[in-house]
Amino acid sequence: MKITFLLFTLTHFLIADLGNRYQVDDEVQVPVALKKYIPKGFEALEMAKGDLNRDAYPDVILILKKRGEEKTSDVNDHPEKRPLLILLGQADKSYKLAARSDNSVYCVDCGGQMGDPFTGVTIKNGYFSVEHYGGSGQRWTRIVTFKYSPAEKNWFLFKDGGERFHATAPEELKTEVKTAKNFGKISFQQFDIYKEEK
Repeated sequence: MKITFLLFTLTHFLIADLGNRYQVDDEVQVPVALKKYIPKGFEALEMAKGDLNRDAYPDVILILKKRGEEKTSDVNDHPEKRPLLILLGQADKSYKLAARSDNSVYCVDCGGQMGDPFTGVTIKNGYFSVEHYGGSGQRWTRIVTFKYSPAEKNWFLFKDGGERFHATAPEELKTEVKTAKNFGKISFQQFDIYKEEK
């Protein structure tokens, strides 16, 4: 009983910290070379560096948000989309826009009572993952991972999954992960996080 209570308490504080961590509007410092890719009325939500296409040059993922999105986004009728840009590093240290998707990152109010569900993006050796966490009494995570295909010079959905649990029973996790065996071949540009997969 004590172990269960301790687990619940630790999970509660971890979740509270996670929620608070991503609701602080720390300004993302965008290098001058990348600012030209940010459309008027938008600003950077997140920037991550890594190897996206398995070459010798560092690449960048830039996730944008509309200024004032928390006042204009309505998840049911018109969510304010958050563009995700894949910018590939070039030999001259400039960047080239390789791909864009407006449907890979949940909107600011898509997380329910937990607030903004976006928690971050990670890049590793040709893979990148977009991570979310939300819910109210029923909590959920969703991690969507894409993999680079050198032959097609594009990124394809590799895994889509997460965990569900109730706030009062965090140890009772339900995990579901789908792969290409479930959803087939979906390019980064075709993927739609708002669409419920059957």
